[in-house]
Amino acid sequence: METKSWKEVKNTVYGQKGTERRDELDRDFESFKIGLMLRKAREDKKLTQSELGELVDRKREYISRIENNGSNLTLKTLFDIVEKGLGGKVKISIEL
Repeated sequence: METKSWKEVKNTVYGQKGTERRDELDRDFESFKIGLMLRKAREDKKLTQSELGELVDRKREYISRIENNGSNLTLKTLFDIVEKGLGGKVKISIEL
């Protein structure tokens, strides 16, 4: 049985970079990574989801949803969570 790399699987199943299905996969993965980074930052600050939610005027369930899947997160909310809730700074880059 031939073993395939993750890149080969993505290209085969989702198509090459630049195709609609592949771009959607890549966006979903970036959203997932944002959620993981926010969870780690919250845990590093030793805050519960409820405590973080109180700091940014959001419910615990909302914080949980973001940590589990960062999609549908507005930039304003991202800035609020990172700056007001976690005391950090957001850095955003764009690749063309």
